[in-house]
Amino acid sequence: MHKSILALLGIILFLGSCTNNKNVERLTVASDYGACVGVVPQKCLWIKAEGSDQWEFWYSDIEGFNYEPGYEYVLEVKRESVALPAADQSSIKYVLEKVISKTRKQSEGLPM
Repeated sequence: MHKSILALLGIILFLGSCTNNKNVERLTVASDYGACVGVVPQKCLWIKAEGSDQWEFWYSDIEGFNYEPGYEYVLEVKRESVALPAADQSSIKYVLEKVISKTRKQSEGLPM
């Protein structure tokens, strides 16, 4: 009986680890910065979330990502909670999990 319960628990844990992590997102990063305004005027990355066809400004950093203009990237990033963020800081930080692709090209459809 105990072996059956342990085996069932092991299967459940294994299958649970195979599901998609809801904290991981796939983003496309454009080949150019855009002029945006946060607290002050600044340059922001243009990104498209997976499944979107609209470029949007990205105001956050992506920890571990070294952006080079002139390349379009597809990234997997993980969202992590920030304990006790500063007043002007997001409660979520983004960490690079994987660079899926880095292609030298001019991104199309960027708002100007």
